Amino acid sequence: MATDQQEPAAVPPAMETDPAAESSGSRVKLRLILLGAALALAVGFMIYSAFPGNVRYYLEVDEFLGGAEYQDGQVLRVSGKLAPDSFYREGAGTQAYFQLVDKAENGSGSTLPAAYDGVMPDLFFNPHSEIILEGSYGNEGVFHADNILVKCPSKYQSLEGEQPADYNSPAVSPAAGA
Repeated sequence: MATDQQEPAAVPPAMETDPAAESSGSRVKLRLILLGAALALAVGFMIYSAFPGNVRYYLEVDEFLGGAEYQDGQVLRVSGKLAPDSFYREGAGTQAYFQLVDKAENGSGSTLPAAYDGVMPDLFFNPHSEIILEGSYGNEGVFHADNILVKCPSKYQSLEGEQPADYNSPAVSPAAGA
């Protein structure tokens, strides 16, 4: 006996919609997104905290001396050049005293007395080097440097007065003229 009614075709399991399965899948996606965001924030914080000194701004000597808000003992950086004939060291110790002046040619000529206890960098005494002191300003009017950074002078810097005018002619020794 044939029936006119046909049984409904079975729905493949992949096409069935299970509310529990959908909820489980969205939970997994949400967890992955939250885990990724937490991981990105953690890595970003680690990078930021690893380099706090590199993002610190530095002041010029005149700018530092002109602003009382900078002279409250906070740790900061001051940039300038070594003032001529200002370096002094007591005996054979490591305590050094010197003065910085603005690196700009048109500076007001203000000097910043500074002190540092430690080994001085090699390029510290180069007249073309820019010196950056990192430390704090003391009550006695002296900047106490904890670190000294020296920027190398440019290789294109004019060396006027330091080498012969004609670089192609050999140097004449005093013995050659005799």
